[in-house]
Amino acid sequence: MPPERLAIRRAFPLKTSFQPHFSRRTFAIATPNRRYVPRQQVEEPFKINQKITAREVRLVGDNVEQGVYPTDQARKMAQDQNLDLVEISPTATPPVCRVIDYSKFKYEQKKKTRELKAKQTKVVLKEIRFGPNTDDHDFDFKLKHAQEFLKEGAKIKAYVHFVGRSIVFKERGEILLLKFAQALEDLAKVEQLPKLEGKRMFLYLAPKAVVVAKAKPAPAPASKEAKPAAPAKEAAPTPTE
Repeated sequence: MPPERLAIRRAFPLKTSFQPHFSRRTFAIATPNRRYVPRQQVEEPFKINQKITAREVRLVGDNVEQGVYPTDQARKMAQDQNLDLVEISPTATPPVCRVIDYSKFKYEQKKKTRELKAKQTKVVLKEIRFGPNTDDHDFDFKLKHAQEFLKEGAKIKAYVHFVGRSIVFKERGEILLLKFAQALEDLAKVEQLPKLEGKRMFLYLAPKAVVVAKAKPAPAPASKEAKPAAPAKEAAPTPTE
């Protein structure tokens, strides 16, 4: 290197910045403010064994002699059968308990809950959309569908959707929904009158409860018995001269 350039280098050294190279691996660094929060333990819905605090309990079930026992004696009876003492009615006086396998008991309770949920009727909500300028043919077509939905037990959410400047015709939408509700008055009852929310006007209908009249049993036919014939009247004797 020429001496002139070397002198310039020494007079004006280059400024370099250290940029360490990191690999793609990332490492989690524990900070003092980050604390481990353990999961909350799920409380059991029923008290069992040592968690029963009552002095005496009433035992029910087929595998024990029913009656009122001290809690310690009831626990001993459950231990002798390798079962659990489960408090099934804590509000009773004294509390009611059963001697049963707790795991089996919980499974039966969950099974009953699932069966009850399956028996509950699920409400279905059907949507029917209109425009402010819906013609009669389209209205009748949607009205027919609404009648089928109501006969199946479903609720209906009918609404008029206003696009752009059609919002100025909101009176048309209200008249249309009221006409729709009037056409279905035999099958449905109004849960909510037409109400404007944003660019949509909603009407909610619910099916009427159909009361099935029980047919009266037909009267039993009267038994036709042969009536005894009336005795023949004897002819009056004719007077003799």
